[in-house]
Amino acid sequence: MYPAGGISASIHANRLRAEGMGSKDQAVHFNNQDYEALKQECVESGSLFEDPCFPAEPPSLGFKELAPYSSKTRDVEWMRPTELTDDPQFIVGGATRTDICQGALGDCWLLAAIGSLTLNERLLHRVVPHGQSFQDDYAGIFHFQFWQFGEWVDVVIDDRLPVKDGELMFVHSAEGNEFWSALLEKAYAKLNGSYEALSGGSTTEGFEDFTGGVSEMYELRKAPRNLYRIISKALERGSLLGCSIDVGANKNHEHTTQDQYYILTRPLTLISLFISGHSYLHAVDYHGDMVRLIRIRNPWGQVEWTGAWSDNAPEWDDIDPSEREDLHLQMEDGEFWMSFSDFMRQFSRLEICNLTPDVLSEDSLSHWNTIKFYGTWRRGSTAGGCRNHPNTFWINPQYKITLLEEDDDPEDDEVACSFLVALMQKDRRRYRRQGQDMHTIGFALYEVRTEMENQCCQNVHLKKNFFLSHSSCARSETFINLREVSTRLRLPPGEYLIVPSTFEPGKEADFVLRVFTEKQSETEYVINFRKYLKPKYPKWFYEIKKVVLTWAKNLHVLFSVLFQDMEISIRELRTILNRVVSRHQDLKTDGFSIESCRTMVNLMDKDGSARLGMVEFQILWNKIRKWLVIFRQFDLDKSGAMSSYEMRLAVEAAGFKLNNTLNQILVARYAENEMIDFDNFICCLVKLEAMFSE
Repeated sequence: MYPAGGISASIHANRLRAEGMGSKDQAVHFNNQDYEALKQECVESGSLFEDPCFPAEPPSLGFKELAPYSSKTRDVEWMRPTELTDDPQFIVGGATRTDICQGALGDCWLLAAIGSLTLNERLLHRVVPHGQSFQDDYAGIFHFQFWQFGEWVDVVIDDRLPVKDGELMFVHSAEGNEFWSALLEKAYAKLNGSYEALSGGSTTEGFEDFTGGVSEMYELRKAPRNLYRIISKALERGSLLGCSIDVGANKNHEHTTQDQYYILTRPLTLISLFISGHSYLHAVDYHGDMVRLIRIRNPWGQVEWTGAWSDNAPEWDDIDPSEREDLHLQMEDGEFWMSFSDFMRQFSRLEICNLTPDVLSEDSLSHWNTIKFYGTWRRGSTAGGCRNHPNTFWINPQYKITLLEEDDDPEDDEVACSFLVALMQKDRRRYRRQGQDMHTIGFALYEVRTEMENQCCQNVHLKKNFFLSHSSCARSETFINLREVSTRLRLPPGEYLIVPSTFEPGKEADFVLRVFTEKQSETEYVINFRKYLKPKYPKWFYEIKKVVLTWAKNLHVLFSVLFQDMEISIRELRTILNRVVSRHQDLKTDGFSIESCRTMVNLMDKDGSARLGMVEFQILWNKIRKWLVIFRQFDLDKSGAMSSYEMRLAVEAAGFKLNNTLNQILVARYAENEMIDFDNFICCLVKLEAMFSE
């Protein structure tokens, strides 16, 4: 993945994406490790690869239950497959369900997704590249490819696997000598920081990372009435589906490690690309009534449904023998039929990963248009929280979408445009080691009405008043602490604003926002930066001007007494400012620094003397007095300092229109513990005025 960093790193990453980096045909080298180059080095030197980026050491296992020196990691060894068996194999006879046996890690969600991959060889070999083995040019190095937050990533690993009491700790094959699944799990653990980071999750997370698709989730207790139709069309188009049962008493938004995961079997006859699989949905004539059945597979092959329509249920005796034989053909251990009504009662959740954008529409075969935005939430500048926080909600990133053409659906009289919004937070599993986890995220959409069109056409970031006076026209179904939240929507043609956010303000994360539209549309990032403008003084400034001018009559006397040369040096300016500010007990300040005063002198010095004359000082002093009034106006709690979002309002009141990136830089530069004191506020405005005046 691209290196983390500031604005320059972001620009560099965007340039690489524009050149095709991160596409299916040009995967990003994770940690800049090139598989082919590293393997060639090992082959030429006759050595086996040892990965310095994910070493065979305790921290790679985990940080809590699998932390170094914990009971679960005591006596763990790292061994290569060549040390575990005399005949190690990468894949034997194709990848199958029996290659995926869960170990001592709560990543059944991931293994269910891997199990689904074994039913589609084309998808499997996108993740598990061809040509890897323990025989030809073996060098102890393997690689796998995953989709991560909008781009494909190639992950290199060595084949040293954690072993305890002579057995692999985590995923292993039933035969014991097939290692593709164990190595795949290790590569995914490396991508997320450790093995323990994989504990607990959603099957759709694995589905998306194996396909680059977009996922949807349905809570079956409140599923749409046409869910059977949704499942049928999803399977016909090659989507990956998983279903799960919540077995824990604690029902929270994030799946627990106790969830039981299943996958729906794939079609053989409807889509030729699937090599294995069977009929998956079927309606049978049972005593004159048509009963809808659904076929489900337990990836672990141990527990099956034992109720109506199970393997040996009496219901099968009462249907046509030829039909019964077709439906039971090639039934494997762990696969079973059940009625769709029982499925809805027994299972808790259905997860669908649509492999291509065109499968997102239930009733149209047209391709959807796709766009991705890469954004950030940063405390004090772009992390405003949800709509429950009206003072800060408006500072969240904003994205405008223009829906131009309604759907082509002759059976629907409503004039509406179908689209899907998917918001994904990035890299949160990697932060589990620091005690962090998924944020609770969601989004809201607002219709841009006539009175706001002019501002939006100029790409202006809408402010607090807009959101106070306008309610959302659509939103994510809920704020949830999963990696991604997605929602299908239908709205009339027009302009809409998408505002992604965390539930609480101040939560920092990077995110990817994906928008899929059925018809042509326009989308863009909305900023609050039109062009650099010199500050425009507000009306109240001119009201105090008379007071300032009255005071300024005595300014010449002050100069003549204190400074015989009638000019102020940088150090003398610092002395004046700090003495004056110290008299204002309501202001929090550490005093002005030499560097700050040098910037002020450089701003006002017109003759290049590096000193301020009387007129120059008077102009500077007028600015500081004006900015003092603004500071007090936006110090809403009268604490003597401003919060970062109060500073953003104050900077705008001073006449500076800045984009989110610049606001973020200012907060990082001038805020201390998320607060801006008076001297830092003045220094910030001086810097801005110096920049704008160039």
